[in-house]
Amino acid sequence: MPEVDVRVLKETIHQRVMRLMGNRFEITVVSNNKEWAEKRIDDAVDEISRIEKLLTTFSENSQTNLINKYAGIKPVQVDREVLDLIQRSLRISVLTQGAFDISYGSIDKQLWNFDTSMTKLPDAVTAKQSVRLINFQNVLLDENECTVFLKEKGMRIGFGGIGKGYAADKAKILMQQKGVKSGIVNASGDLSAWGTQPDGNPWTIGIADPYTKVTPFSYLEISDMAVATSGNYEKYAVINGKKYAHTIDPKTGMPVEGIKSVTIITLTAELADAMATPVMVMGIKAGLHLINQMKNIGCIIVDDHDKLFTSSNIRIK
Repeated sequence: MPEVDVRVLKETIHQRVMRLMGNRFEITVVSNNKEWAEKRIDDAVDEISRIEKLLTTFSENSQTNLINKYAGIKPVQVDREVLDLIQRSLRISVLTQGAFDISYGSIDKQLWNFDTSMTKLPDAVTAKQSVRLINFQNVLLDENECTVFLKEKGMRIGFGGIGKGYAADKAKILMQQKGVKSGIVNASGDLSAWGTQPDGNPWTIGIADPYTKVTPFSYLEISDMAVATSGNYEKYAVINGKKYAHTIDPKTGMPVEGIKSVTIITLTAELADAMATPVMVMGIKAGLHLINQMKNIGCIIVDDHDKLFTSSNIRIK
């Protein structure tokens, strides 16, 4: 009788990088079967593409664009999933006192291009005028009818501050349902990781250095956690020798100052994504005070002078 090889194929990492939702997505699956892993990555890509169709503002007939098109005119019926996401977004707006606001879409983009052609800041009055339509309280939801109504004409919503994290969570959940025990969905730095590496160790995540995108300034070991970083190191303008971040304070219309990057560590990529920018807007003291009052969430802030601040539950070695 011939010998039977009973060795189990070793688990390895299978990865794919692609552009989805206008961002770089990297999907990782741990499996001993390459073909099966590739199919699970296909499932994740399909799910992210589905969400993109719902949330994009680049397609005329997306639900988001229809909401914006009929701002000040009439409510628009949407999928329950979209209504629920907007509802959670509004809760974060209340929590952050408007520092997070999905109605930021109405801001005048001509004032803010954040590249080498930008040589001066708008005056305070012009800046304030540019954000006059940003007001989450004017996003009205009807639970029974499943409709969204923007109260004022010209208002626009957008999911740039929460959509990537939401998509990462949904792709992760789908892959888990299909049997993926370990993996990562990384949506341009908003990532969700679960399980372990093939050697049984937790995933090691690099936190972006505000000065260089190539070498991280710190590493985190995580499992069943999500991480998101918001920073001024990728998109900014230098005016009279001073660097201005692309993050705009929705109350003043001016760029936020004082913080280089904010990293949020929590249980879902959606919440991590949604909390990173408002902490930048709120500033170090108010931002950390808010995070310290919340459960299952941590925060690391690097200020303009490279000083490190963390929430009370994080110890930097």
